[in-house]
Amino acid sequence: MRARYLKPAILASIYLGISQWSGAAVAQHADASNLYKRGLAATCANCHGTDGKGVVDGGMPLINILTSEQMLAQLKAFKSGAREGTIMPQLAKGYTDEQLEIIANQLGKK
Repeated sequence: MRARYLKPAILASIYLGISQWSGAAVAQHADASNLYKRGLAATCANCHGTDGKGVVDGGMPLINILTSEQMLAQLKAFKSGAREGTIMPQLAKGYTDEQLEIIANQLGKK
């Protein structure tokens, strides 16, 4: 029985197809990850406005002036109970520390 080998052109097209598929999968994963991160940060918009820029006469603090580190410290303080608030302690407790870090990195100044 004679062994059959794939021609180099066929191998190249198979490799190209696989690499394009895996590249698309990586891009989709990155898009999903970015969407997840933006979605977490968007939860703050109801009270703090889009991108933390505030709502005119909303009575809520402007959070877009905080650095990522400052924002994370405040979120963790709300979560632990070290900082009091009306709704923020309840909201912060609903997030994992990793999610709070994502929110702070999305909204805080770099």
